[in-house]
Amino acid sequence: MIDRRMIPQLGEEISRLAYGGMRFPKNGDEVDVDEAVKLLRKAYEMGVNYFDTAVVYHKGESEKIFGKAFEIYDRSTYYLADKMSIWVCNSEQEMKDLFERQLKTLKTDYIDFYLVHSLNKDNYKKAKEFHCIEFLQEMKRQGKIKHLGFSFHDTYPVFKQILDEYDWEFAQIQLNYLDWQNQGAEQLYRELEKRNIPCMVMEPVRGGYLATLDEERAKPFLDLEPNRSIASWAIRWVSSLPQVAVVLSGMSDMAQLEDNVSLLTNFEPMNEQELAAVAQVVESIRKVNDIPCTGCRYCMDCPMGVDIPEIFAAYSRLKIFGREKSFVNDYEEIMKNGNGAEHCVRCMACASHCPQSIAIPDKLAMIHSLYQEKKAELEAAEQQ
Repeated sequence: MIDRRMIPQLGEEISRLAYGGMRFPKNGDEVDVDEAVKLLRKAYEMGVNYFDTAVVYHKGESEKIFGKAFEIYDRSTYYLADKMSIWVCNSEQEMKDLFERQLKTLKTDYIDFYLVHSLNKDNYKKAKEFHCIEFLQEMKRQGKIKHLGFSFHDTYPVFKQILDEYDWEFAQIQLNYLDWQNQGAEQLYRELEKRNIPCMVMEPVRGGYLATLDEERAKPFLDLEPNRSIASWAIRWVSSLPQVAVVLSGMSDMAQLEDNVSLLTNFEPMNEQELAAVAQVVESIRKVNDIPCTGCRYCMDCPMGVDIPEIFAAYSRLKIFGREKSFVNDYEEIMKNGNGAEHCVRCMACASHCPQSIAIPDKLAMIHSLYQEKKAELEAAEQQ
């Protein structure tokens, strides 16, 4: 049976591993319902007791699968996590109707862990306009929600604002050994640590990327533990962080489930030798990026509003993962918020504070030109 821990702030005993319902196996374009139900029930039998879904997962099928999978079990023996995906709602009433519909779909009277889903600057603004958090707090008072939190995808200042403005019982962030410094995840984690708020972790293997490292980059892992899966290093690293309450994994087959359960059974945090191996792998990955930004934000705030760390982070993702369309979309989102590199006036205030001595204005200009180039290439490809 997988390890479970009492989380004092929540008063709940939670398995170290949570099952995320976003990547179920498929038959062609459709989710394989029978296989998904089988996986969830197998996880339950192996001791996993935290199961996470959302209305937008698998085009609404994920919640239905959860309802079917767990209808045979005593409701008090497992935790359900679900989310308010505010962007699918066009009105406050629609938001309220969605919540009631989720209860029916999940075949339950209450949801243990309920999250305001994927908060960023825009989604948070909409959530406030619809009085979303106040509504969910009322649902908590009525016993329909046990614990209220949020999941997050934005910058540290937005994260801090959300934490300051409401009382949250937990927060879910993207956290893995690559994003720790490369995308500023450490800053988010430290903020939760400072406030003693339990941290639920999503994307521990970076959307599968950290499970598919080539032999050259994974050599420090293979030298130390040749029979251990590459993915297991990512899961064990994040599970070793003391503020982490649970690690979510979207397991799409039995082999992934069994591997994750085995490495979080009789779990011991990583030792110094293992942590050193992780540091070596991170360094080998980061070498493909020619901007050594660590996301420390010493360069901020820019007097012209340029979000330097976010621009560098978008560029870093392009260099590491090679996803040009995602880079264009990420950069356009930054520009939409008025924080693009086109506003840089080369005042040099940022460069004088950078611990890495990055020629920030030059790099910003390069990234903006690269964005224009990649955007033009993608548009030309679409017209062919």
